Amino acid sequence: MVKLVTGVAGFIGFSVAQALLDTGETVIGIDNVNDYYDVRLKEARLRLLDARPNFVFYRRDIADIGLVDFIKDRHPDIIEIIHLAAQAGVRYSLINPYAYVQSNLQGQVVMLELARALPGLRNFVYASSSSVYGANKQTPLSVDHAVNRPISLYAATKRADELMTYTYSHLFKIPAVGLRFFTVYGPWGRPDMAVYLFTDAILAGRAIDVFNDGQMWRDFTYIDDIVAGVRAAHLRPPAPDADGVPHVVYNLGNHRPERLTDMITLIEGALGQRAAIQYRPLQPGDVISTCADITSSQRDLGYEPTVSLTDGIPQFVTWFRDFYGR
Repeated sequence: MVKLVTGVAGFIGFSVAQALLDTGETVIGIDNVNDYYDVRLKEARLRLLDARPNFVFYRRDIADIGLVDFIKDRHPDIIEIIHLAAQAGVRYSLINPYAYVQSNLQGQVVMLELARALPGLRNFVYASSSSVYGANKQTPLSVDHAVNRPISLYAATKRADELMTYTYSHLFKIPAVGLRFFTVYGPWGRPDMAVYLFTDAILAGRAIDVFNDGQMWRDFTYIDDIVAGVRAAHLRPPAPDADGVPHVVYNLGNHRPERLTDMITLIEGALGQRAAIQYRPLQPGDVISTCADITSSQRDLGYEPTVSLTDGIPQFVTWFRDFYGR
C-alpha cells in the first residue's frame, strides 16, 4: 500500500518513513529541504531513505499549489497521507513569521486539497503541537481543554491547522487525525531542540542558556514512542462524531514531565562532562510546563509510551557522538 509522508527529511517524518518501510509499505516522501537548520543532517537522513526499496522522493514545497495535481497524477493510489512537514520553532516565529504562514497555513490547505483529490484516501494524519495549549495552567493538558489563547505565532498556526482540517472533514468527509506532539527528542533529532543544543554546547565547552532560572518542565517524548503513536493513528481512521465529522485530535506525550535541569544532569552523566550554565529570563512565547493527558490516545490508539528520559538521553548522546565523531 502507498503512503505519502511530508517532511520526510525532518526528524519525525524521517523516523516515521523508516518505520513504514520496515513493514514493507511504499512511501512517497516530500520535503523542500530548507535551511532552517543544518541541511547536511537532512541530506544524511534522505540518503538512508533513498537506499531503501519502495521509497520515492520529491524535493518539493508543500505550499506549492501545483503539488496537488503533480502528486495526484503520479500516485493516484495513495491511501494515506501522513502530513508532518511544517515550519517549526516557537522563537523563530518571532523572527520570520511569513515562513509559518507559507508552510503551516498554505501548506496545510494544499495537503487538504490533495486529500480531497485522491479517490482512495482512507486517512489524513497531521502534526499539531502541544504549543496550542498556550499558557494553560490546567495540567495535565487535555484535548478537552480550551485552546483559543495561543502565545506564539507557531502555536496559532498549528491551532489553525486543526480548525481548517475540521472544516475539510465536515465539508468533504475526509477522515483526519491531528496529533499534538510533546517535546520530541532522540536520535536524528532537530538541532534547534534543547537536548541537541545542550549536548553540542557541552561537548564544545560552550555555556548553555537555561531560561526562567531552570524552572521549566517538559513532557520529553522519545522518538520511538512518537512513531508508535503516529503508526497507530494512521491505521485507525476516525469514525464520524456526533455531528457526522470524521475528525479527532490526540495528545502524544510521555505523561511524565521532567525539570529542565534534571535533563541537563542526564546529559552531563551520559557525556561524562559538566555544563557551564547561563541562566536567562523566560523568553516570549515560551511556556513554563507541559504535561500530556494521554487518556484518549491510550483508549483509542493503544498508545503507551515506554521510554523514560533516563533511558532516552543516553541513546541520543550515543547517536550524536557517533554521527559527529565526537
